[in-house]
Amino acid sequence: MFAAATKSFVKQVGDGGRLVPVPSLSEADKYQPLSLVVKKKRCFLFPRYKFASTPFTLKDILIGDREISAGISSYQLLNYEDESDVSLYGRRGNHIVNDVGINVTGSDSIAVKASFGVVTKHEVEVSTLLKEITARKINFDHSLIRQSRSCRKAVLCVVMESIRTTRQCSLSVHAGIRGEAMRFHFMDEQNPKGREKAIVFPAHTTIAFSVFELFIYLDGAFDLCVTSVSKGGFEREETASFALLYRLRNILFERNRRVMDAISRSQLYLDDLFSDYYDKPLSMTDISLKEGTHIRVNLLNHNIPKGPCILCGMGNLKRETVYGCFQCSVDGMKYVRLHAVPCFDIWHKRMK
Repeated sequence: MFAAATKSFVKQVGDGGRLVPVPSLSEADKYQPLSLVVKKKRCFLFPRYKFASTPFTLKDILIGDREISAGISSYQLLNYEDESDVSLYGRRGNHIVNDVGINVTGSDSIAVKASFGVVTKHEVEVSTLLKEITARKINFDHSLIRQSRSCRKAVLCVVMESIRTTRQCSLSVHAGIRGEAMRFHFMDEQNPKGREKAIVFPAHTTIAFSVFELFIYLDGAFDLCVTSVSKGGFEREETASFALLYRLRNILFERNRRVMDAISRSQLYLDDLFSDYYDKPLSMTDISLKEGTHIRVNLLNHNIPKGPCILCGMGNLKRETVYGCFQCSVDGMKYVRLHAVPCFDIWHKRMK
């Protein structure tokens, strides 16, 4: 009966689907702000999730003894009084009958009255909480963490807001025939046929709550999923390995792209040099023939092996040569390799 009343409350109040009805009166005190609940996905036939309460709070699963000082604000939400007529042939009617055990002989409907009175909303200040948990990490040795990690369908959630009653409240049901004037008796002890039942529960009872999911990384860091788009859970080792490989792939791809760009620019520069050389008359380019210039030599005659030209040997093709110049030096070497034509003349023209 309590579960049916809280479901009806959530359905009427709404809140964009974030509000969850408290399933049991005996567990109502476990859905307080910053308490932990476990969200489990049912089989594919039931799209809705099931929430299970735990005796722990967010502080209990964090490393360190420092308390979480996030503020909790509260305000009056509404005054809730509900009277409804439920058919016995519907799912909700069957659930109420099985839950309450009322005598429905000769009846086709159940009248349900829920009197919650003024209810208040208590919610955690999200911005303050995010600052509090920035440097905190999860304790993987905690029993709740170990058990949750072993179940892939389980997601840890933090209760961020709860809706509570402010006075003693009552719920009552009465079996009858649709169309009759339904009578409500909250505490009628003279009811031998069992066609009416009522319960009274104390003030400050939680009737609904909402949660934020937790996404926990392998290193113990965690995120609070403040939007419905982000999903909670545990980072798996295979997921972390795939993410690392993906990042390495992107790094290598970017590095190769930069190398190819550099090679392309170098090739364009060499092409410009060669075209500039060949477009000019020989008298202007053949500097080696002028008096006082450096002399091209065959490096093999000086026991120096063939190697890449310092000008055109660094492009896409490793162009090699046996010629060079002993009057020039680069990177500590007492000679440079240069093709006889046109690299030798271009090199010395640029050096001038």
